[in-house]
Amino acid sequence: MTKIIFLGTPDFSATVLRGLLKEGYDVIAAVTQPDKPVGRKQKLQKSPVKLVAESENIKLFQPAKLPGSPEVEELKALHADLIITAAYGQFLPTSFLESAKVAAINVHGSLLPKYRGGAPIQWSLINGDKETGITIMYMVKAMDAGDIISQEKLPIEKDDDNGSLFEKMAIVGRELLLDTIPKILSGDINPIKQDPDKVVFSPNISKEQEHIDFTKPAETVFNQIRALSPDPGAWMMLDGQRTKLYKTEVIELNSNQAVGTVADLSKKKLVIVAGDGQGVSIKKIQPAGKKIMDIANYMNGLGKNLEKGQQVIDEK
Repeated sequence: MTKIIFLGTPDFSATVLRGLLKEGYDVIAAVTQPDKPVGRKQKLQKSPVKLVAESENIKLFQPAKLPGSPEVEELKALHADLIITAAYGQFLPTSFLESAKVAAINVHGSLLPKYRGGAPIQWSLINGDKETGITIMYMVKAMDAGDIISQEKLPIEKDDDNGSLFEKMAIVGRELLLDTIPKILSGDINPIKQDPDKVVFSPNISKEQEHIDFTKPAETVFNQIRALSPDPGAWMMLDGQRTKLYKTEVIELNSNQAVGTVADLSKKKLVIVAGDGQGVSIKKIQPAGKKIMDIANYMNGLGKNLEKGQQVIDEK
């Protein structure tokens, strides 16, 4: 039976891991990020991969940093046939990758060489791409630079956000991996080197990039918001309140009103002018200290005193 060491952290990774287990592969160890404090009470939260590993009695490792750790030596001593990573979130030492008897491979959330790095799905949405996909690739020392083993394309729908696209990509990644592993084991593959001239990087989203700039075109604002929804959420100062937006729609206005003013509103609607004169219609919103709500609830509560033509975006 093929022995696998699996490394991953979020739901995307857990979906892939469950697929390997269901297919009958012997996952002899799972490696995931340490438990993370969340919320106001900073309660430690287990990663989705840890939850799967515990439920399936898989030996679990959670080093703060894998390179140079005692854990990496223990993992190397397991002599796995395959080392498989999927959104793990750390660099892996070359000596560990080379310890795999057959191969060390990665399930990556883009069509490489486009979007190397930690946030490929988010950047495909930010940039308004019409399609994305999954790449199964050999792992090498350089980030996401290994030869391509297999790829599968996936269209990006207009109503996709970070959450929905991650779910779709996880399923595509799982199925592509399960289709690819037997070919790797049998040697029935023709790896393709990545074209260095087509490399695009997708670094992790910074805190500054979570802030919404309404001086930009409405389509740009729309794409930023869906790329960060549901987590961590893009924010702006709305009527003096730090407010997160989770779902919006671009409305054709051709308005000459000032950026950040209310172009249209009702008990179920709030449209704000963006930098190109088009409108951003807010659908889901979270005022500071409140739960996420639809726009009707907001307009019948905190937003009930807003007026058409009012300047509501305050960036001071």
